[in-house]
Amino acid sequence: MNTRELQKEILRLKSERNCFILAHSYQSDDILEVSDFTGDSFALSAAAKKIDCETAILCGVRFMAETVKILSPEKHVVLANPGAGCPMADSIDAEKVRELKRMHPGYAVVAYINTTAEVKAECDVCVTSSSAVRIMENLDSEGIIFIPDRNLGRYVKNRFRDKDIILYDGSCPRHANISADTARSVMKLHPEARFLVHPECGEDVVGLAHFVGSTKEIMDEAVSGSAGEYIIGTEISIVQHLCRACPGKKFYPVSNDLVCGDMRITSLGDILDALNGTGGEEITVPPVILKKARRSIDRMIELGR
Repeated sequence: MNTRELQKEILRLKSERNCFILAHSYQSDDILEVSDFTGDSFALSAAAKKIDCETAILCGVRFMAETVKILSPEKHVVLANPGAGCPMADSIDAEKVRELKRMHPGYAVVAYINTTAEVKAECDVCVTSSSAVRIMENLDSEGIIFIPDRNLGRYVKNRFRDKDIILYDGSCPRHANISADTARSVMKLHPEARFLVHPECGEDVVGLAHFVGSTKEIMDEAVSGSAGEYIIGTEISIVQHLCRACPGKKFYPVSNDLVCGDMRITSLGDILDALNGTGGEEITVPPVILKKARRSIDRMIELGR
């Protein structure tokens, strides 16, 4: 089948089988076209919780599918491509968190949403890139262990000099590998462009930006902003999506290497196989882990309001 035929069959089957397709913003356009909801990792989970469906198919990476399951335990949650992982999430496990807590007794553990269910279960509160600063403002703790992304952690730490924030040495290899020299070169090529960057980038790159925010915040700023040109400091698919959404504006990637291979391995064929029951992986989270991980997410929602 060609792309259009695959899409048509996917749309037919998802309606027939009461399935809901969730696609992260980094997915390709052909997948976004058949999805019911597109957004960042937490937005996907929140959307799944509200929708009356039996099965949610996640086009993203494993920790995202786990988060959907934590918030919607009554649903069947299927990861379209079981091989889609996340190096940042895999950089820390539950035992490492317990070790950090032993080293820093009394410290609150703040976990980026980009973590496994087992890690979330060991933490006090989760954060997203858009809510991290707000949650830290509302968190009644002077000692904090921030995991796993050192770059987002440092971005937060620089705003709370009065708190003792311990950073874990994890990162997104794609965002973290963008250098300030690369950013300056692109900015020199496009001097009229505003530079929008994700806080998973290094501190020196973030320091050059005109705007720092989550994937959704970057897209919203680019769409609603008055500038005619933007340099996008996050996954390169966002440049492609913005070019389609705003044909009157110009968008440039900060680097052509900013490609998440784990996101890109999901295909229309994977979605079709998941719908047919011949592919994908149904995500399960042990009840004890699910209950504890859910507490850290509920706290995130409470403190992030």
